[in-house]
Amino acid sequence: MKATALWTIAPHRAELREQALAVPGPDQVLVDTIATGISRGTERLVFEGRVPESQWPAMRAPLQYGDFPFPLSYGYAAVGRVRAGGEALLGRRVFCLHPHHDAFVAPASMCIPIPDAVPDHRAVMAANMETAVNVLWDARPMVGERALVVGAGVVGLLATFLLARIPGIDLAVCDIDESRRAIVESFGARFCAPDEAPDHRDLVIHASASPAGLRLALSRCGFEGRVVEASWFGDKEVALPLGEAFHAKRLSIISTQVGQVAPAMRGRRGYGDRLALALSLLDDARLDALLGPGIPFKDLPQSLGKVLSPPAGDAQPLCPFVTYI
Repeated sequence: MKATALWTIAPHRAELREQALAVPGPDQVLVDTIATGISRGTERLVFEGRVPESQWPAMRAPLQYGDFPFPLSYGYAAVGRVRAGGEALLGRRVFCLHPHHDAFVAPASMCIPIPDAVPDHRAVMAANMETAVNVLWDARPMVGERALVVGAGVVGLLATFLLARIPGIDLAVCDIDESRRAIVESFGARFCAPDEAPDHRDLVIHASASPAGLRLALSRCGFEGRVVEASWFGDKEVALPLGEAFHAKRLSIISTQVGQVAPAMRGRRGYGDRLALALSLLDDARLDALLGPGIPFKDLPQSLGKVLSPPAGDAQPLCPFVTYI
């Protein structure tokens, strides 16, 4: 058996390769891919060769092929149907943290059934939703808090979607892209430009992946406010105003990363539990506004660079996805 896989072979260069597909072992399943999601932030850093060497072990995808920096097959948002192996999963739709391949063999324990109410393309956002869940577990938002999300990318918007469910929360979302307003408001939050961002916030989630955004997040905190850093800057250094009122206001900067279950839930929830929760939270048609564009798998090597880093003036996609059927 053979499969076709996307490999990144050098900075800004990708190709499709045919490779052997193993026969599933006793605890494995064979999956035919229906769609995969592209995580623009992380996959852009990988595609451009900007993952720092010190972070190669931490940034390795669970089922990655090859090694950093190149060549490697990277990704972690595959939706497919089980063709063989694992009677409990046979014929079922599953989500797996697998790269962009048209078929794959994976441990059955890593293939999480997709709820019937969640369509295929929306299910590719499970990894992003899992990140947002972990962000909230690290943030520990409370009823009635004043909160701000800086950056209305896919993680920022999914965090907004979850935060807006908290009773009494005063929630604003700040972004330079006015086109994100409709999505933010559909989730029940208010949208604002950076210069309109409210201050005296108890909680700020920073998800803009920009130094200016993180500085804004700090400036909008109230006394003993906390900033949860949900972006990742790769090999960039970031200058922050840690003088001024940082100490007098007793501010906190909290790192969050989906590679580990947040301490608030660690020991009570495992990775599979968190991913299953993320999939269940995707049962909301409003989230379809985050999807697109769809890219045929055969066109992915030529399209990937443009969708990861669109030309100046072009629309910035939120959650592009790859189609296989």
